[in-house]
Order: sequence, then C-alpha cells, then structure tokens
Amino acid sequence: MIRSLYIQNYALIELLDITFENGFSVITGETGAGKSIMLGALALLLGQRADTKAIRQGAPKCVIEAHFDLSHTPVNSFFQQNGLDYDDECIIRREVYATGKSRAFINDTPVQLSQMKTLGELLIDIHSQHQNLMLDNEGFQLDVLDILAHHDKDLDAYKQLYNSWIDAKKYLQQLKDDAEHNKADEDYVRFQLSQLMDARLQADEQEALEQEEEMLSHAEEIKSALFQSAQMLDGDEQSLLQIIKACRSSLQNIGSVYAPAAELADRLDSSFIELKDIADEIAAKEEEVEFNPQRLEEVTERLNTIYTLEKKHHVDSVAQLLEIQADYEQRLDNITSSDDHISEQTQLCDHYYQELLALAAKITKNRSSAAKLVEQSMEKNLVPLGMPHVRFKVEIEPRKVPDNKGMDSVRFMFSANKNGQLQDIASVASGGEISRVMLSLKAMLAGEVRLSTIIFDEIDTGVSGEIAARMATMMDDMSRGGLGKKANDDYQVISITHLPQIAAKGKVHYKVYKKDNEHETVSYIRRLTSEERVDEIAHMLSGDSISEAALQNAKVLLGLNSKE
Repeated sequence: MIRSLYIQNYALIELLDITFENGFSVITGETGAGKSIMLGALALLLGQRADTKAIRQGAPKCVIEAHFDLSHTPVNSFFQQNGLDYDDECIIRREVYATGKSRAFINDTPVQLSQMKTLGELLIDIHSQHQNLMLDNEGFQLDVLDILAHHDKDLDAYKQLYNSWIDAKKYLQQLKDDAEHNKADEDYVRFQLSQLMDARLQADEQEALEQEEEMLSHAEEIKSALFQSAQMLDGDEQSLLQIIKACRSSLQNIGSVYAPAAELADRLDSSFIELKDIADEIAAKEEEVEFNPQRLEEVTERLNTIYTLEKKHHVDSVAQLLEIQADYEQRLDNITSSDDHISEQTQLCDHYYQELLALAAKITKNRSSAAKLVEQSMEKNLVPLGMPHVRFKVEIEPRKVPDNKGMDSVRFMFSANKNGQLQDIASVASGGEISRVMLSLKAMLAGEVRLSTIIFDEIDTGVSGEIAARMATMMDDMSRGGLGKKANDDYQVISITHLPQIAAKGKVHYKVYKKDNEHETVSYIRRLTSEERVDEIAHMLSGDSISEAALQNAKVLLGLNSKE
C-alpha cells in the first residue's frame, strides 16, 4: 500500500509531502482545488506519458515520488523477472524535465516506463469516473469472470495455443499463396531450369576454356616461337649448348695447371645441364602445340553458350549460374510438392483448432460458474445500495470463431425495476446506478486481485443521502479485506468525494485546498484533526455559512456526541 506521496513542481503543486494510512481514507476539497492534479501526478508513477505542460511554470523539472509497503502485496516475481532488488519497502520516482526528458526509477534503479507501468498496475487501482464506461467493454466483463474463475493457467495455455493456431493459419495461407503463384510460373521455371541443366555447367570450366581458347587462337605464333627458342638453345648450327660445351672443354684442359679454371668448368657444367633440360622441355612443348581449328570452334561455341546464359541471368560466373539453377530446382520442387505441404499444414491447423475448442470449453465452463457468483454477489451488494428490485445477469454466448480470450461473448444484463426487462447495462443504467454497480464489482473483486490500494475518484456520482452512506460502508468493508471480513491492516481504500456521508466514514480525512498569492495559485493537502473534520463536513453540508445545525449534523455523521 502507498505510505507517502511527494510531489514537487507539478501543475499548481509547489511542494506536497503527505503520508497515508491503511484502512479507509477520504479526500475532500472544493472543485478545482487540486484533487485531480494529485491524481494526475500519481498517474505518472503508474506509467502514464508525461506532458511538459504539467510542470509548474518556471521550474526546470517536476518530481513525483511514492513509498510503498509491499509486505502484503505479491509482487516478488516482478522484481525477479526485471532484475531488481526486492524489499518490503519500495520507492517509485518519476522525474519530468521541461526539456521533455523523463526518467523513471524503482528503488533508485533507472527503469523503462513500461516496467514502471507494470509494477504500478500491481500496486494501485485508480477508479476514475471515465472508467464507468468500462461496463460496456466486453474485455472488462470477461476479465471480471476470469478473476473469479481462478483459471490463469488455463488462460495462459489457451493464449499460447491460440497464437500457435494463428501462426499455423498464416503459414498455411502463405503456402497456398506461394503455390498459386508458383504454379502460374511452372512452365517458365521448367524452361529456365531445362536450359541451364542442358548446358551441363561445371563450376571452374569457364577459366580453363578461356585459357584454351587463347592458346588455340595463337597456336602458330606460339609453335614458331618455341621452335626458334629450341633451335637457339640446342640446334644443329652453333647453338648455345654447343658453345657452352666447347667453353667447358677449354677450361677443363687447363684445370690441372690453373685451379680456378676447374671450378669455372664445373659451374659451366651445371649451367649446361639446366639449359639442356630447358631446351628439351621447350622442344616437348613445341611438339604439343598444334593448330586445331575444330577444337577452337568447339571451345568458342562452349564459351558462347556460357556467356549467353550469364548475360541472360545478369551474372558473370558459372558459379552464379549454378546457384540460379539450384534455386529453380528448389522452386520446381516446391511446386510439385506444394499439395503435400499444404495438406500437412492443414492437418496441423485442424489439430490446433480441436485442442483450442477443448480448452475453450473448459474455460467457458469455469466462466459460467463464475457468472453465477457474479449474479448472486451483485444482487446481494446492490440491494442495500437502494436497488431492492435489482436483477443482474451475465449472458454468455458462444462465438462463431475463437479469439484470443476464448469462445465466449459476454454481456452484463441489468434491470433496477421490479418488472423491468433485462437489458445491456450500459444502455439502461443511470449514472448513479452505474456508480453503484462499479463499486459493487470492485468490492467483489477486491479480495481476489490482492490489490492493497484502491483509489476511488468520485465513485459517488449520482447518489446522495443514505445511499452514499451505504456506499461508504461498502468501501470501509473493502479496506478490511473484503465484504464481511474482519478488520485487518492489509488493505487501503482512498475515496475522493464531495459527499459528507462518505467523508464521515473515513478513518483518516485529508483536505485539498488552494491559496492565491501575488504571483500564482498553489494547491495543498493536509490531514485534518478531529475538530477540523467536523468543520469540513459541516461545510460540505451547508456551504460557506456553517450553521449550528450543520455542525451538529456533522458530529452525528462522525459518530460523535452532539452535546460535546
């Protein structure tokens, strides 16, 4: 529950630092005094997006900070999942700068706004007047039944199964679309693949063919150059090898009388051997080279086939052509096997659907049981609130197609009159009736959702007198942990009200007011003493001129002895 709230430089609030108690508390004040401003600041702690216009004029930033007691609130898993340190005391802080920047903190650790919003929803339920419109929201009505049905595991399993079914249906449709598209292109794909396969392409053949073509195109020139080189090295007339051989003999002849000559002769001998080997290899190459017009034509034709395919498919290598060929093979395989794939996926969709229907039936059964509890509880709660002939019914109708919440279409049906026809509650209930219905729903759910703090913003709209007093009693009971339960310190209900009957029921009474100075208007809030409560409630009863009768009436409402 919220233990304290600190607000600095937010709208008309310059500085506010207030502590809150457990149990049932009330906040009163004139219209425009700043009650909604305080709620707006609190909403920032619950993840609402910030508006720089809310920053007090001239201030660089606004700060909203709240201290929470988590000892009776099951939020440990949130802290574990988000890697945050858990303690029974939790501080949530929001800072909004005039520059537009915003920062959020949980126990002084910076967090994302979405994390702050998730935690806020686990800690506080703020019921404002516009939330009465939720009565016409089928999602809200289903949530009421699901809370009472206690089937969270079934709902989680259903949602996972539903998502799998939706994904399977999407993939099935994709297979069908692809099959339709591919079958329209089947002749084209077959032709392109046939052309590539007929070419019998090999990954490295292009480079080898280009080299061979170059050689065949210059065969006569190459053969002539090789022949001349071979003749110069080892021909019949005065070849290089003959000269080296004669030189070597001359040096060997003087080797016995001149030692360096023998060494030089050996070196020439080595050179002779290497050059002889070169000459032999050149002669062999010259024999291999042959001008072959037929082979040149074959190579040129093969290269033209490759170049034509590369140009057609906008690539520049055989390797890329082979990739295209593999792609066409895969496309053709998909075309020929698409019916099998579609059949398999259809079976999978049907399997998910049947499982979905079975789980949805279980959820419907649970909701039907919860619906009876809602009907009984709502009639029981609404009768004391001035609806002696009220009838409340939960209609559950099957949907034609499952959605992410199940197979149920839900409507809350209502009649406040003895012989009135049951109709959709949002279309027939008055403002005051809707307020009482929402309060009764909140009272019914308070102990189920384990929310330790509930704030009602003028839930008393459209009611007065004895009905308001009974609504106050219901909120007081909620602060004790639920209707009919013994008092404890685990719950906190705060009501912002204009009605003295409700204000008088509060265990603690806060007043919001504003003051004008020379430059601005500033809002404040403070906790009232017992004497101040009498004056405040008397003021709510009679207006600015507090009469003695109003004071005595206020004491009666507060349960004080009127003679004191």
